[in-house]
Amino acid sequence: MISIKRSLLIAGLLGPAFLPVNAQQNKQPVDYADPLLGTSESRWMLNPGATMPFGMVQLAPDNQEAVWKSGYEYSINNIGGFSHIHSWTMAGLSVMPTVGVLNIKRGSADNPTTGWTTGYRSRIYKETEKASPGYYAVKLMNGDITTELTSTTRAGFFRFSYPTDLDAHILFNLDVPFENTAEILDAKFTKVSDTEIEGYSHQKWGWQEYTVHFVARFDKPMKGFGCWQGDKISKDVKELSRKGKMGAYADFKTTAGEVIQLQTAISLVSIEQARLNLKTEMDPFKWSFDAVHNNARTVWNNLLGKIKIEGSTEENRKKFYSNLYRSYVARTTWSDVNGKWIDPNEVERQSKPDSPILGSDAFWNTFWNLNQLWTLVNPDVASKWTRSFLEIYKYGGWLPKGPAGIEYSGIMEAEHEIALITSSYQKGIRDFDTNLAFEAMMHQQTTPGVVTPEGGFAGNKYYKSYLELGYVPTEDGQVSNTLEYAYDDWCVGQFAKAIGKTKEADMFMKRADNFKNVWDPSVKYIRMKHRDGTWEKNWSPLCCTAFDGPGYLEGNAWQYSFFKPHDVQGIINLMGKDEFNNRLDSGFVKSSKFNFNADGDMYDLVPVNHGNQPNMQAAWLFNYSGKPWLTQKWTRAIMDQYYGSTPYHGWLGDEDEGQMGSWFVMAAMGLFETDGGASIKPFYEIGSPLFPKVTITLDNHYYKGKTFTIEAQNTSKVNKYIQSATFNGKPLNKPWVYHQDVVNGGKLVLIMGPKPNMNWGSKPGDAPPSMSAATNN
Repeated sequence: MISIKRSLLIAGLLGPAFLPVNAQQNKQPVDYADPLLGTSESRWMLNPGATMPFGMVQLAPDNQEAVWKSGYEYSINNIGGFSHIHSWTMAGLSVMPTVGVLNIKRGSADNPTTGWTTGYRSRIYKETEKASPGYYAVKLMNGDITTELTSTTRAGFFRFSYPTDLDAHILFNLDVPFENTAEILDAKFTKVSDTEIEGYSHQKWGWQEYTVHFVARFDKPMKGFGCWQGDKISKDVKELSRKGKMGAYADFKTTAGEVIQLQTAISLVSIEQARLNLKTEMDPFKWSFDAVHNNARTVWNNLLGKIKIEGSTEENRKKFYSNLYRSYVARTTWSDVNGKWIDPNEVERQSKPDSPILGSDAFWNTFWNLNQLWTLVNPDVASKWTRSFLEIYKYGGWLPKGPAGIEYSGIMEAEHEIALITSSYQKGIRDFDTNLAFEAMMHQQTTPGVVTPEGGFAGNKYYKSYLELGYVPTEDGQVSNTLEYAYDDWCVGQFAKAIGKTKEADMFMKRADNFKNVWDPSVKYIRMKHRDGTWEKNWSPLCCTAFDGPGYLEGNAWQYSFFKPHDVQGIINLMGKDEFNNRLDSGFVKSSKFNFNADGDMYDLVPVNHGNQPNMQAAWLFNYSGKPWLTQKWTRAIMDQYYGSTPYHGWLGDEDEGQMGSWFVMAAMGLFETDGGASIKPFYEIGSPLFPKVTITLDNHYYKGKTFTIEAQNTSKVNKYIQSATFNGKPLNKPWVYHQDVVNGGKLVLIMGPKPNMNWGSKPGDAPPSMSAATNN
């Protein structure tokens, strides 16, 4: 029997041992986090379901068909099932309670009924819908079944409450419609006993091929069990193996007030591993739904409580903790409780249980959001991701961009996982194999990418041309990749410099200046360039968004002309300070009318598009150009306009697994890292804090300080401008501070007012470090 303390340390990636939750008069951080926020027009990976930080099981309601931004849509008042996996390009095992005549058709999202004539999809009583971190509940109109969900990291827990005597069925459907609906190549259900079912579903979409193994057990015996394939139902069977759409059902005869409980677990390795996950994470709770829910609540509260905010409005506190919650909710643990996992070549591997293998869609530009939050507040998370990257490299031969389900996806461009590894090292998070990390970086940044055997892609797509010419010609792909490759080169150069690899550092630092190779001085913009060195003639600053082929990846020339994270001073030198400031400020003025979002993914329409990655740093650039008060002004404007606090307005654009959320958290604290924190001596730029007081509890395993406090005295909606500042009691006249000074503990005090102090932080020598600046690292 595994002790309850050890089990729960395993069950939560960030979770402490179980502690009972006591009723308290004051709200806890977990009480402010609202999983329903922003769930209208959200992606498959973001929903109001019950999950743990980076949970393998993300147990959530699905109410849409197989469409873009499928999964859960707040405005749809029906549910077609509760499925276990909500990862990019991945889904699996939907569960649905029904009553009356057995119906195996899901039914249409556009035409649900309160009966069972057109499908088992059910309308819901919207007023009964509740969601909090680790918990979801709703009452279904079909049978008035109250359905509650909670989870551990790898296991799910359902509680179904029936109000009257009913013929009840609980359906297990392997056909889950979502953004990338998978083909079922092979699947199987087996009735193990009157209380337990097991099985698997071997699924494929594009290059993404994986097998979801599962075990499900009830707290009372089934009255009957059967399966279906297509429209054919097989009753009273013990086993069914098929290709294509299929499912299974368990029959019960309920009495008024009866509760049926179901526990499930999954694994990408095997059914035996799924059962181990179930036993390890659920057995200690002895079928107590409330105990599992309280454990999830405690884990989330301890995680969210690492940042304590004081003052401001109830709405801002809700926005803060909901955005912090999203920073840990959409990415996925793919190794089992004992460390087993399946590598990119479909080989079973064994890693240390405390070093989970993690998955996501990509780390495209997370250096402007997730990286800086994790390395400051949860350095153990940055460490886990770094070790996961290196473990995948060890067996797959390439660093993964994400990875999605431990596969090489080719999404997105460049190799920005390098930025997280580098930033972690520079900040003293070094509990990983440094030599292996450098080897992996060197391989990634000196070798053209390749198509993988399953049809995915590893490495940099247009790297042969980049290595040959110093830029990506428009004949090959996006010119913007030049800038992203050059940033990664700089990260490798900084890492090499830090570990004493002088020759390699010099090589990569030269390549870090490749921005200039696609800078057209006649127009002062990054411009599409042909292989023969001539500029593309059919061009304008707000043009040429590309998803594949020539142009600017999900952006435009205006945005990418500010994309040199490691060398903002270099951009200013090329553009001129006045043009830099005027262009940037006027872009914000124009974009403010659109709430800083390119609606409908029309990326060419606005200069500043906070709804996508390429210029999420834009508001912070004024710190480098002598006008830090404009950073204060525009970061506040984005926090107020772009971010909301309702299901219909949580965020605009594409959240991308916590990137928008973590940007808000950092900006609300008044901190940011334009260079992604990858320099030899990392630093934070200072903005306009939303709260009078923020206290970060520092991780003493990595940082020697106990807490770091940011006080923004007099801050309000009007008082958003810094008048003066002190750091640990000494005057601070520059709009930035070193990371090391922050994590040594102490206090940053900002005096806020209604009008800009144009003398604070605006002198030429006050700007943060840049590669081309005299104050470079």
